[in-house]
Amino acid sequence: MLDYDVEAARYDATRGGVPRARAAARAVLALLPDRTRTLLDVGCGTGLVTERLARPGLRVFGVDAAAGMVRAAAGRVGGTVVQGNCHRLPFADESLDAVSAVWLLHLLPDALTVVAECARVLRPGGVFVTTVDKDAGHDVNSDVDELMAPYRVRRAHDAAPRVMAVACEHGLSRVGEARFTGHGQGRSPNGTAGDVSRGYFASALSLDEAQTSALAARLSGLPDPDVPRADPVYRLLALRKTG
Repeated sequence: MLDYDVEAARYDATRGGVPRARAAARAVLALLPDRTRTLLDVGCGTGLVTERLARPGLRVFGVDAAAGMVRAAAGRVGGTVVQGNCHRLPFADESLDAVSAVWLLHLLPDALTVVAECARVLRPGGVFVTTVDKDAGHDVNSDVDELMAPYRVRRAHDAAPRVMAVACEHGLSRVGEARFTGHGQGRSPNGTAGDVSRGYFASALSLDEAQTSALAARLSGLPDPDVPRADPVYRLLALRKTG
């Protein structure tokens, strides 16, 4: 797992910046009922998406475990951002109209407990919006993907069937879906080789030390090593709490 206190300083520049954040925020907002008045963005990171979720009549909160991320997000969103554990959210039962978790669940081996926790803080009729199958969204059938394929983790933490199963157990049912483009996130061979070497793909690839070195070398040997391949397309699910 990356150190997100360290990553905070470079996160936006290496994750598609404003275009990707704008696309994510638009997709999340499109899945929220018009009556939504409060929204918690779980794993809000630097707040680049969070600040774009604000709209008239909607109060947006953010929570993140990394102090560096919270400092960055507070500069954008203000005092509604807090440091906290996504497995034990600092909000009361049934206190929020909506919860979002964008690019979070795929990182967490215990992601399903986060789904349960998000369900806890939702009011009846509230909506949980989350990305699922995140790593699969990056598979654009490129030469980079072909080299990475043998090492892919087959049971993703955010696999849609797993998320849906635990959501149902906690009173959430699917009410919508959306997809959006991860602008600026197309993978180049050299960029991907560097990410493999620094452990960025810890949740997506199963590699020992020798395999890491070998894969990085093979990636760097691909044609056009600095040319990004196609951008990924991410999937969002909207899940409503019954009652």
